[in-house]
Amino acid sequence: MIYLDNAATTWPKPECVYQAVDECLRTMGANPGRGGHSMARAASMLVYEAREALAELFHIDDANQIAFTHNASDAISMGLFGIVQPGDTIVTTAMEHNAVARAVRLAESQGVNVCIIPCNSLGQLDMAAMAAAIRQKPKLVIMAHASNVTGTIMPIEKVGKLTKRFGVIFMVDAAQTAGVEEIDVDTMKIDALAFSGHKGLLGPQGTGGLYVHETVAVKPLRVGGTGSLSESDRQPEFMPDKLESGTPNTPGIAGIKAGVRYILTTGRSKIQAKELELTKLLLAGLKTVFGATVYGLQEYGGRTAVLSFTLSGRDSGQVAHILDRDYGVACRSGLHCAPWAHQTIGTLKTGTVRLSPGYFNTENEIEQALAAIKKIAAQGG
Repeated sequence: MIYLDNAATTWPKPECVYQAVDECLRTMGANPGRGGHSMARAASMLVYEAREALAELFHIDDANQIAFTHNASDAISMGLFGIVQPGDTIVTTAMEHNAVARAVRLAESQGVNVCIIPCNSLGQLDMAAMAAAIRQKPKLVIMAHASNVTGTIMPIEKVGKLTKRFGVIFMVDAAQTAGVEEIDVDTMKIDALAFSGHKGLLGPQGTGGLYVHETVAVKPLRVGGTGSLSESDRQPEFMPDKLESGTPNTPGIAGIKAGVRYILTTGRSKIQAKELELTKLLLAGLKTVFGATVYGLQEYGGRTAVLSFTLSGRDSGQVAHILDRDYGVACRSGLHCAPWAHQTIGTLKTGTVRLSPGYFNTENEIEQALAAIKKIAAQGG
């Protein structure tokens, strides 16, 4: 199989990730923070070392400000509903994934005001409109670092400087960028960072996290056992226990730790360069396919390794099905859980075929995928 669906979940994982999950299940199967015996202590150390690895990657000063979550959607809901309350205003963008869009709509139904900043047909943010909205001093600005439909990278650092100037909390959805694009929470003035563990961080599914700056007050979305302050029936006020309740996914966290260490050892910029080189080949190749329309930026600069296209007169779902059935190319078609983005780029009715190469893809695989797309295009409707 030629796997080009890394925007959904990266595959394959580095061998060290598989080994780490297996080792954790075999030798550290106890609950971290829930016992004084050696296996529980080893599990606790593993979880803390995973926080430290993430802190190093994202340039976070205090690793304890990172709470582990089920996934990026979980982290986004945890941050958003922990920060805003009825009467507050949220500012977001027209290119958001449903992880943000649905959370924002639910908050709106509970009395929160919502301002959606428009983007152009390439998925680029209207920065003037964003600046004007921030000057009104909303409670929260929440936006994706990069689109999961077009791959367009948003001007996070510019937005962060504005939110910092006007005292607005800035939350970033880094599901598509964590582990590949540079993320520095201090330089970018990010107050809250939501990320998935199973995409660019190369960990298992069912993992993610939320970083919250120590100056930001976040109410817990879930409460329960934390292994700390067990004498009290009140949720701890300190991080990460404040946001982490119940038994954590320790094997999954072991996988995140191994994935992040792989990134740090390999070099994030090396991974980024490889993925962009493969994206460049895809963009160049699709330009030669009759009837193909590529959405978003037409060059590989300013984008991450996510690319959407359609073939004239062909159903996107059918194209993806043929790629899988006849050519062994795994990709995704449809609306990609991002109707706002498709409305913005004009593909809400048709959807797109999305190709998202990863670090473990090869140039030969990209050439095979392009050849398959050309054959499908030549067959007509």
